[in-house]
Amino acid sequence: MAGSAALDVSQRGLVVRGGSRFLATGTDRREEGQTLYKGSDNILASTFSRSGNYFALTDDNKRLILFCTKPWKCLSIRTVVRRCTSLTFTATDEKILVADKSGDVYSFSVLAPYQSGKLELGHLSMLLDVALSPDDRYILTADRDEKIRVSLFAAPHNIESFCLGHTEFVSRIFVVPNHPDLLLSTSGDCTLRLWEYKIGKELQCYHLNRLRNPEATPCEKIFAVSRITYCCRENYIAILCDCIPVIYIFQLDDIKKQLIYKQQLTFDHRVWDIAFEEMQGLWVLQECREMPVLLYHLENGQWQPISKNEMLKKISNNLHENWTMVEGGSPGMDDSFSSLYKTTFDNMTNYLKKKEERVQQQLEKKKRRKNP
Repeated sequence: MAGSAALDVSQRGLVVRGGSRFLATGTDRREEGQTLYKGSDNILASTFSRSGNYFALTDDNKRLILFCTKPWKCLSIRTVVRRCTSLTFTATDEKILVADKSGDVYSFSVLAPYQSGKLELGHLSMLLDVALSPDDRYILTADRDEKIRVSLFAAPHNIESFCLGHTEFVSRIFVVPNHPDLLLSTSGDCTLRLWEYKIGKELQCYHLNRLRNPEATPCEKIFAVSRITYCCRENYIAILCDCIPVIYIFQLDDIKKQLIYKQQLTFDHRVWDIAFEEMQGLWVLQECREMPVLLYHLENGQWQPISKNEMLKKISNNLHENWTMVEGGSPGMDDSFSSLYKTTFDNMTNYLKKKEERVQQQLEKKKRRKNP
């Protein structure tokens, strides 16, 4: 979510970002991110590489900033053409893919950290997310016009398939890492969908607003999903919506290729972000200075909060001390996706009204001529 506080998790630990700064907390030491330039440039997107050796972010000053995590240091600062909406590393850590608001995807070299970006593909609509298959064979892009495009990464002009079915912008896409033929997608139409993306086949669709209210119709209280996170151990999926303090938990049945709704976690405070860490559990970052981070463990098939954990205590204290930085980069979440919804204008009603007024004026003029 552009400009809001967020979590990024890797083997090197957790990064909490807010505004123009970030805090990196590893399992063995703490690193404090510093403001890269004076000013109020907001971080728009960030991610770790799969190995955890690299961390990249983009800001609203059109900069792509690459870090090495062993030890933490800035490797390069490069300029991008447009403000970015999403970025991801290739599995080999050789490239960073950056999607922008104009609908283009550029690739930037990691091994040559000062090399300019290369245009890989383009859409006619704003891109909201980009993902790669685990083997780097396919590149998947999601746009504002309800489309998910699947292309060959080696030749992006060759389109393998489209995943069509959403009725609003596609907010997030996620290729399941231990089941690389499956794709999860979410949208402003308030649905979570499961796909066999290589052939563009939809396997399942969940209306999330019906999970909150079983009697609700699909058009009632629509909202978008701001985060999809996945735990490979038990095939658990957690999704966070952008305007309600609720996390929905699903489990993937890899044999039947179906999603099973398991649990709903509700919170008293606004939830900024969530992330699974395989060895720890589900991390939850919320708008509460006294308890900014929560950690959930799986117990008897249910995700339960825990209070006694050294890592949790360490991160909470770190965030408490730097709360101004975290809170300052977290504007209201209700408008995160609101500008992306389609709006319709009823021009015909106004036209007919004015036409009727003109007809009445002409009739009155004719009457005045007959009876001066």
